Amino acid sequence: MAEQDALGQRGHVAALGPATIGWLGLAIALVASSFVLPWRLEPASPVAVCLVLATFVVAEFYNLHIEFRRQTMSVSASELAFVVALIEIGPVWTALTRALAIAGFCIVQRLSLPKVVTNTAIAVVEVCVAVAVLRVLPVGVLSDPLTWVSYLVAIVLATLVGGALIRLAIIATQGYPGRALWTSMLLAAVAVTPMAVLVGLSALLLVEVTPWTLLLVMPLVGGLVLLYRRFAAVSREGQDLEKVYAFARQVEQISPDEDGPRRLAEGIRELLNAERVALWLPPYLDEEPRLVVASDDGRSWYDGPSDPDDLFRRRVTDGSSDGPLLVSLARATEAEATALTRRGAHDLLAAPVATAAGEPGYLEICDRRSDIVSFADGDRSALDSMLTHVNAAIRQQQLLTQIRYDADHDRLTGLPNRQRLAVEIDELLVADPVTGRAGLILASLDNYAEVTDTLGHAASDELLLVTAGLLREHAPPQALVARMEGEQFAVLLPGLSLPATERAARRLREATSTRVRVAGLDLEVTLTIGVAAAPVHGADSGTLMQRADVALLAGAGKSGVASYHPVLDQQSLRRLQLGTELEQAMADGDISVVFQPIIDARTSDIVSVETLVRWAHPRYGAIAPDEFIHLAEQIGRIGPLTDHVLDLALARCRRWLDQDIALSVAVNLSARCLTEPDLVDRVRRALRRHGVPGELLTLELTEGSVVDDSVRSSTVLADLHALGMRLSMDDFATGYSSLSQLRQLPIDEVKIDKSFVLGMSTSQGESFIARSIIELAHNLGLRVVAEGVEDELTRNLLAEMGCDKLQGFLVSRPLPDQRLESWILARTGVRSAVAGTPHRRLFVRS
Repeated sequence: MAEQDALGQRGHVAALGPATIGWLGLAIALVASSFVLPWRLEPASPVAVCLVLATFVVAEFYNLHIEFRRQTMSVSASELAFVVALIEIGPVWTALTRALAIAGFCIVQRLSLPKVVTNTAIAVVEVCVAVAVLRVLPVGVLSDPLTWVSYLVAIVLATLVGGALIRLAIIATQGYPGRALWTSMLLAAVAVTPMAVLVGLSALLLVEVTPWTLLLVMPLVGGLVLLYRRFAAVSREGQDLEKVYAFARQVEQISPDEDGPRRLAEGIRELLNAERVALWLPPYLDEEPRLVVASDDGRSWYDGPSDPDDLFRRRVTDGSSDGPLLVSLARATEAEATALTRRGAHDLLAAPVATAAGEPGYLEICDRRSDIVSFADGDRSALDSMLTHVNAAIRQQQLLTQIRYDADHDRLTGLPNRQRLAVEIDELLVADPVTGRAGLILASLDNYAEVTDTLGHAASDELLLVTAGLLREHAPPQALVARMEGEQFAVLLPGLSLPATERAARRLREATSTRVRVAGLDLEVTLTIGVAAAPVHGADSGTLMQRADVALLAGAGKSGVASYHPVLDQQSLRRLQLGTELEQAMADGDISVVFQPIIDARTSDIVSVETLVRWAHPRYGAIAPDEFIHLAEQIGRIGPLTDHVLDLALARCRRWLDQDIALSVAVNLSARCLTEPDLVDRVRRALRRHGVPGELLTLELTEGSVVDDSVRSSTVLADLHALGMRLSMDDFATGYSSLSQLRQLPIDEVKIDKSFVLGMSTSQGESFIARSIIELAHNLGLRVVAEGVEDELTRNLLAEMGCDKLQGFLVSRPLPDQRLESWILARTGVRSAVAGTPHRRLFVRS
């Protein structure tokens, strides 16, 4: 068995160069020859010498290549010629012909001179080892079985010594590449060498009987060659399969925090033993196009892969190439040769990469490290199999990017959110804590709540999108535009002082004050703006945003633009004032209620109205319910506020009863109220005071309140239910409970949160959630109310699903008492009382 070593130019722990190894090998060969080989040529037939030389040459050209980075070992079946040469032409002629065949093979392969010298020297050393072993072992006539064993042992030992020398050369020039280096040597010695030696001995024995046996020997030798070639092919296929498995394992080990594309490129380069690998990925979300290069020389870019007009990239990404593309300079067209020269490459593998961006990525592998082996169809097939794992890994990385992006961006407008804005502010100020300056503008859309109440959420979302576009268009180029929450936006202006930020805020408000088309109507966009600047107003994001918010509150009562001033902290003043005015506002009627009808999904009967609290403040205007309800909870006034709303709702219910109309009223109950010990008594007294039966009152509870341990362990829900009233779970599926928990609670109905209902007409996922809630609730004996019904398609879908009640702008928006009466007169009719009930019913006319 002969092995050639294509020694590399560098390795991980290169201690010796190829030239040094070559001279050492030559020295070892000369010393071994002087001690082992005879000093004179044995007489030999020229025909025999030529035949042996030809056999050595053929064997070297039919070999199995084993690669280790830049090193390539060529394992051949030349042991057949080896044993024939030793017996027929003697050790000196064997050394000469074998050295000549291997040197010629290396020269044809265009290996460097040190490599030719090293491989030739190792071939001579192998002959010397075999001759030395044969001198020790018994060697008799060829028909003696001991002679067969001696030649077999001698040649196996010689190939093991030669293989060991090659591997030591690899370690000396490149470092230790792993245990597989030695495993491959033993595998080849066990699988190939003994068979080749035995065939050679058998051929000689047959020829000794009669030369005509050559007619039998030649087919046997041909069969051996074919068998060996098949072994080599199977070995290559096994190596390719192992590459795919190894790559799959490597991809699985890439953690979310690592640079996934670079790890992929490095993994492909190592498994295909390539000079360099380039992976180009298209832009995705807020990421720019990216080119990742893995190479021995550490380059991060080269010409070609990032060019959309590049021949190879265009060919594989436009779908015209069936599978990975394999191009070799030796067989390239003129255009392909130009593209290869542009890269400085001789061989190239290229393939498209699937991405979540829609546009395909591009992967190319340039040049084998080995000087002997180049890319072949097996590598093309291996890459084709790897692409499945590459595509999966790229999609996983982009999914993580999507998750991170979603966490930092507003879903509706695509702008950075409050969290991302805070990070950007802190990074900006930390980068230059002494002289760093930044302006922050908070802008609030003035008519957002009015548009929502009048036209619905779809229209207000459209208005937000238009406003976001106006801010992007008119903000300075270096500004960061973000959406906070609700109707608020923010603009971060790096490097601006407070006066410059104030000027930019006024220009921005003026530029965005325009009329836009929303929901078929011309609406006016006006912004109220608050300004703060660092470092004068704060040196961190939390302080700066809080003070910009304070300025925004002040801007509502001025010219539309206000800057923070430390003397008047309007945020604290507003909070203090609202807290002290809460009781008086209830007494003066500033805190009132509006009613939103709820209808039966099947009959359109008005079955209830939900009572919603409002505060029209003489100075601040309309105060958001969440703001003053939360304030009332914190200052301990939620009880009186709840009693006030309950009185207004029951008074309305009483007036309907006086008109012989039974219409239930629903009142939202805060989680704090459920912990108050006198809640049940207060509700009972309110029912008695207004003369309203308990079955005409529904208390709406939040999910968090009913699953609270203190509430579940008490009897408050059961006591309220015993008064005859219904208990409804509001905004179901947005909190912490599950339908299975409801079996343990005296709940009569659940309300599907409007976030699921609003998207039903366009999202199958939302429809599936709504249908699941309805079916499960009905299985538990609960009725279902759908909030946020704004169009006929959603209404029809809910009716088909069996939803019991509907509420939303399609029926009516929340109305104050007088407008509710007008709406009832204009939109409803009266049905006769159901048998057994004393009161008439209202229904919405279609």
